[in-house]
Amino acid sequence: MKSVLLIGLGRFGSNIAEKLYELKHEVMAIDQHEERINKNLPFVTRAQIGDSTDIELLKSLGVEDYDVCIVTIKDFADSLQTVSLLKELGAKAVVARAIDDVHEKFLLRNGADETVYPEKQLATWTAVCFTSNHVFDYIRLDDEHSIFEVTIPDEWNGKTIEQLGVRRKHGLNIMAIKEESGLNMAITPDMVLTQDKHLLVLGTIKNIKKIFNI
Repeated sequence: MKSVLLIGLGRFGSNIAEKLYELKHEVMAIDQHEERINKNLPFVTRAQIGDSTDIELLKSLGVEDYDVCIVTIKDFADSLQTVSLLKELGAKAVVARAIDDVHEKFLLRNGADETVYPEKQLATWTAVCFTSNHVFDYIRLDDEHSIFEVTIPDEWNGKTIEQLGVRRKHGLNIMAIKEESGLNMAITPDMVLTQDKHLLVLGTIKNIKKIFNI
């Protein structure tokens, strides 16, 4: 269990609050709007109406004691100032929401340890998953590597992982096999691949696109 300072309870922040609640983390939430605070009270440990650009408010919260501070406010200037104040006050880790590329750049310059850019990330996921017959899910790890959930190619059907030499020939790691019964992560060389299953593969985006015709 971690302690989280969540700043901003708009739609994105509210969804984060609910997920943190499901994961049983302790959450202190701040928002300027009372109705947002009231709406999210079931999902947070504590909440306070306030302006995150007020350094005295942040001091009173002891931001340095939280494992992570998450800033979801969309206002360009307020988010930059909040991130800067959090780092100035000794926050261990600051994750901030970006609304565009410029915003992301300035957040990182102002001290954000990580940024999330939900619109861009979701757009990429949507474009990849819904323009290919072979992709069912996709997680980008960095500029070169990703995890894909893909169908098994015709030429792989009925063969074992050892016969295919997936890692040796293609530089891919099969992380799991998705079946009707669930996710099987106990991968062995003698496992036979059939087209009623999906693969979760990790590798370079270039290799995965080439092998699975994406």
